[in-house]
Amino acid sequence: MKKTLSRWLLDIWYKDPFLSVCLMPLGFLFSDAAKFRKFLYRLGILKTHTLPVPVIVVGNITVGGTGKTPLIIWMAGFLKNAGFKPGIISRGYRGRSATWPQWVTADSDAGTVGDEALLIAKESGCPMAVGPLRVDSASMLLKLADCDVILSDDGLQHYALNRDIEIAVIDGERRFGNGYCLPAGPLREPIERLQSVDFVIVNGEKYEEHEFSMQLAGEKLVNLATGEQKPLQEFNAVDCHALAGIGNPERFFKLLEGAGLICTTHSFPDHYPFQRHDIEFGDNKPVLMTEKDAVKCTEFAGTQHWYLPVKAVPDAVFSEQLLNLLREKHDR
Repeated sequence: MKKTLSRWLLDIWYKDPFLSVCLMPLGFLFSDAAKFRKFLYRLGILKTHTLPVPVIVVGNITVGGTGKTPLIIWMAGFLKNAGFKPGIISRGYRGRSATWPQWVTADSDAGTVGDEALLIAKESGCPMAVGPLRVDSASMLLKLADCDVILSDDGLQHYALNRDIEIAVIDGERRFGNGYCLPAGPLREPIERLQSVDFVIVNGEKYEEHEFSMQLAGEKLVNLATGEQKPLQEFNAVDCHALAGIGNPERFFKLLEGAGLICTTHSFPDHYPFQRHDIEFGDNKPVLMTEKDAVKCTEFAGTQHWYLPVKAVPDAVFSEQLLNLLREKHDR
């Protein structure tokens, strides 16, 4: 049922203009509510919290994956190389902890802290805290770690936490769908929200002059059971299964197809809680998955299961401008 509902909504938002129009009144109500909520924060009726270190929010205005996670991981490494000490906060989406905030390490449980949080902690090597209230997560981070800048994974709409730099990430293929707000379309906020952010990053090819392009690169598959690495091209002549429980599974499938792989594809909802039977297909064909899905499958994966790590490669001009803006904020 969950798969059917998510696919039905995606069809409405990106393919079916008739049903979208029918839902437009609800979309207008959602848009007005989002604007009014932001207005209340601006008036000070809803309280905001300012941290003693700069905060960079990396988010999006659409539902579903756009590539924030690899960008956050890249930014963490980039800022460390530039001499900063970044810490990371996140919602911990789909994490089932009984208490929040939660400290996240490479050994944390994905079911407790969330799959994206675990992946970010493993790949970035940065101190990280997660929870529904990002102010509380940030306070934990500053109390327990030596950080001079905080990266907020998602949270563009979490106005309780003041931010110094806003980065919006866009899916270069799907963009904004039909351009309507929920539930008529995929937008969390109206498109004009992008006019107030500092940077717009497009996962793929950019459309507008003010946007910056970002590519995702992945060349080696890693075996979940053994840690063995093989070039992606070694699977060209082999029939494979490919599965993805991310915001846009087709992006992963197209990446494999573009590398010459022939795969039977299996789509799951974003943040899907995989079980053993979900990744076994009754044959010995290799099963390929994203790294975000792999962190939830390690305990029951076999030697036929592989994941593809991807790295964000953003525009060099963006890197330079981000560093200049952060130094300006940091020195104030």
